[in-house]
Amino acid sequence: MPPGRALDPIDIPAWAWSREDTRRLLQERDIAGLLRLAQRYGGASQTRLAAATGIAQGRVSEILNGRKQITALDVIERIADGLNMPDSARMLFGLAPLDLTILTQHRSATAAAAPLVPPPSVEPDGQQEESVKRREFVGLTGAALFEAATGPAIGLEDIASALTRYAGAATGQPTHPPDLASLTKAVHAAKAGYQACHYGEVARRLPALLNRLDAATRQFDGDSLLTAHSLRAEAYHVAASVLLKSDERGLAWLAADRSMQAAENSENPATLGASARIVTRALMTDRHYGAATELATTMAERVDTTAEEPTADSVSVYGALLLSGAVAAAKRENRGQARALLDEAEEAGRRLGGDHNYQWTAFGPTNVLLHRVNTAVEMGDAGSAIDHARRIRLDNIDVTERKVTLFVDAARAYSQWGKLDRAFEALVTAENLASEELSARPSVHTLINDIGTRATGHLRGNITDLAERVGLTR
Repeated sequence: MPPGRALDPIDIPAWAWSREDTRRLLQERDIAGLLRLAQRYGGASQTRLAAATGIAQGRVSEILNGRKQITALDVIERIADGLNMPDSARMLFGLAPLDLTILTQHRSATAAAAPLVPPPSVEPDGQQEESVKRREFVGLTGAALFEAATGPAIGLEDIASALTRYAGAATGQPTHPPDLASLTKAVHAAKAGYQACHYGEVARRLPALLNRLDAATRQFDGDSLLTAHSLRAEAYHVAASVLLKSDERGLAWLAADRSMQAAENSENPATLGASARIVTRALMTDRHYGAATELATTMAERVDTTAEEPTADSVSVYGALLLSGAVAAAKRENRGQARALLDEAEEAGRRLGGDHNYQWTAFGPTNVLLHRVNTAVEMGDAGSAIDHARRIRLDNIDVTERKVTLFVDAARAYSQWGKLDRAFEALVTAENLASEELSARPSVHTLINDIGTRATGHLRGNITDLAERVGLTR
């Protein structure tokens, strides 16, 4: 070992981090396996491992022999640093990335030392290219695409049955009043599951929850009934969101309308405004951008003027509606209105005083920046999108769905810019955060196909492998 190198991070080739067995080691936090990886591909001795990670050599030997387990987060961080783990691997390892160089125009020295794009295959010359040619990108839409992400029988048919049951209570529906506390807990679990991108699990639990909430509104009265209506509005909001992810537009419209009706019955302006957001999304999905902008801005004004005293809930819903309106305006290429609504939302974020998740909006200054990225992409301004993304601190984003959306938007921007390798890197980072999000979104499916048709060489193989992992090839 050259003098002065004992404390340097271990140099593991970038392609080693991209291997499927390495991804598994990272996901399982198999420390012993990762240290053996460093020995095999980085040429690191136990002495070098000890120096790089700050772990005593005797302890390193115990870890490698399976006699010692590592659970302390600070030690895990030191291991990631000592192995010079790239951000894509760190995130798969359950750690925050060191920076957002994946979203910037110029990569840092650390990122350059460990690029995210895997290296050439070890297949004999010509075999990789032929295997790429044999694998065709296919268009999956609707329930087929959603099932690619979550497996078969995820419950869409059961959701459809719950939405179209007009003859009263479901068969076997209990006649005694449901427990309001358990309903609240179940609805909150559904909202949290959706924001964590656990769409398959949420979809499986929704039908029974919707039936229970429908029954609750028939059996409660007074304040309990108003609360049940609010919970019902939130649950149908989740149902509409899941259905939009799967491109089931007709059912999504039905669920969104049910959410609005329940919100009206709840007599809660913040709940009504929150439900209006899903109707706005449904309108945008069907390209009714003008109507979406009008609904979002009108409801934002209603929420703002109805509240006697601004609350965290009302300010969050108000700001989130403005952001929805900004996206709709951007989609109809109304730059002036989009920027005005973003600026107004930014002021609401300052009033709120930080990033929060009131009324499940994830609203705050960071969410405004996320929407500046999104609207810039919608208007084809890739440079501005990346510039906005560079200002975002990932540790300010607590909602996984929003974090994944940032990297997907970055991939879209890089694709517009013609920087396909960086678009691929952003997609891999999004996959590491939540693979269901990539598989469940038709727009991401289109993006992957688009990059695949334009990519050449090893990038073509990499993007095809990604498409296979998320179920978009045959």
